[in-house]
Amino acid sequence: MPRIGIALGSGAARGWAHIGVLQELAKMQIEPDVVCGSSIGALVGGSSVAGQLEQLEEWLLTLDRLQVAKFFDVSLIKGGLIAGKRIIDFFRERFGDFEISALAKPYGAVATDLYTGQETWFRSGYLLDAVRASISIPGFFAPFFLNGRWYIDGGIVNPVPVSLCRALGADTVIAVDVNGCIADDGRSCAADTALQSSENQEKILQNDILLAVAEADADGSAEAEIGAWQEDTKTPGFFQVIYNSIHFMQQTITRARLAYDPPDVALCPDIYDIGFMDFHEAEKAIADGRRCVQEHESQIVHSSFLS
Repeated sequence: MPRIGIALGSGAARGWAHIGVLQELAKMQIEPDVVCGSSIGALVGGSSVAGQLEQLEEWLLTLDRLQVAKFFDVSLIKGGLIAGKRIIDFFRERFGDFEISALAKPYGAVATDLYTGQETWFRSGYLLDAVRASISIPGFFAPFFLNGRWYIDGGIVNPVPVSLCRALGADTVIAVDVNGCIADDGRSCAADTALQSSENQEKILQNDILLAVAEADADGSAEAEIGAWQEDTKTPGFFQVIYNSIHFMQQTITRARLAYDPPDVALCPDIYDIGFMDFHEAEKAIADGRRCVQEHESQIVHSSFLS
């Protein structure tokens, strides 16, 4: 039997759909032999290989917007809005950490060297270090320093890491893109949909960040800086610029990468109504991931990787 790999793409909160995809594939008795991820895909993929996907889902389904905001350790002087230490420390305490080499199956995470732009594959070391490097979304999460190098989000160079799956021994690859459609029918997320989503997200995130500041900054000094974002309503906001830039960039890079190295099966959950940072919307995202697999069941079953 050929070795099946799954490439879980970047996409922030939309990446919770990967959980539903993996669960529905398991129902079809399709268990990937190789798991790779970029950004949020690295987190979900790592949880899966560590045997903790169910625990991750259970925790996610308890989250509301206020609980998510409390994980925002605001840091305006560390190269990103959110330091990222609080959420990683939480994962380490709640779920533990693992040596990648000791995981049940080959796993890889993608990150980007901040100064060279080099695509970096994490195939050894500690799982949460690999995840933290891979999720360093520019502007949101501060870069991550490890072994003398600074890393930012893997989606900058390889949003859906089909190539990494093949390098780790996968004969056939299922790719899951949660940013824009890569399916054969050519569907894509319209620009006006993304713009509307980011406008709504701008308002929501401002409130969430202020909640986080209230939790962590008793004297209110940082709140004044963040509040300045709200002064000019006629021009695009901070989050709109970052969100739209990353979204369209990743769509373009994904299409180029997958045109050069196409997967055997391409899945694109229809989750465009979930905002970039709507991490509390896990239930809907997971359901959308399951639905995507169900809708493509015939294609998956009859694909060459099952023959």
